[in-house]
Amino acid sequence: MAPGKSLAAACGGWIVFEDEAGFSMTPPRARTWGRRGHTPVIRVRGRSRRRTSVAALCCYKPGEPSRLIHRPRNHLLLQGARKSFSWQDYRDLLVRAHIQLGGPIVVVWDNCETHGASSGARV
Repeated sequence: MAPGKSLAAACGGWIVFEDEAGFSMTPPRARTWGRRGHTPVIRVRGRSRRRTSVAALCCYKPGEPSRLIHRPRNHLLLQGARKSFSWQDYRDLLVRAHIQLGGPIVVVWDNCETHGASSGARV
């Protein structure tokens, strides 16, 4: 094992993988095949500009069942409003995970800018 890779085992902690995804509630526009002369039409009620984001943590520890902890976030329709998780949202998610798991956690995440903003915060 590479140096520094056994931190979770040394402290008896959880290895936690984090990722997030965003969803638009507006259906996409697309083309499809149809019988000649019969244009397929799918009716969609209303137009929505709502967005939803979900951040999830996959938690693993030897001898324990794996766990999935997630938090959804609905975004406001205000002009200039944030359309993704903020560093405070990630901080709160990690604090709740630490409480639920009942032990130290080692977080593995991608290079999202928001993660870097919270790198100085201690959980």
